[in-house]
Amino acid sequence: MKKAFYSPEDTKRMTLDDYVDNVKSDRTPEDLLFQVMLECFGLDLSCKINVENIDKNTIFTVNNGFLVACFDESLSEDVVISIAKRDTKPAYVVFRDSSMRDDMLSNVEQIFRTYSPNTTVKIL
Repeated sequence: MKKAFYSPEDTKRMTLDDYVDNVKSDRTPEDLLFQVMLECFGLDLSCKINVENIDKNTIFTVNNGFLVACFDESLSEDVVISIAKRDTKPAYVVFRDSSMRDDMLSNVEQIFRTYSPNTTVKIL
């Protein structure tokens, strides 16, 4: 993740474009997944990770569905519904903030309340 705390003199030199995405530009989806596994959930990196594609989005399923994550830049509502409707409901799902367009965040929350109410949604 990008550095989030700056001194006032550093902030004056930055542009708004610097704040659009909170993920460092050289990070891969796998980098983000490993960071989330370790920092957010305390999962061991030896957990089983499955990778699948749904409508051109890469979906990571960790520890037999305990965690499902997608860090793609563009995320469709159909992909979110597909994840929420899984037979094995994830305990957690994680999406990238920059993939949420317009009112997508509220839609994602509502989709999970409807199809998988016990799943916790986290946005990076």
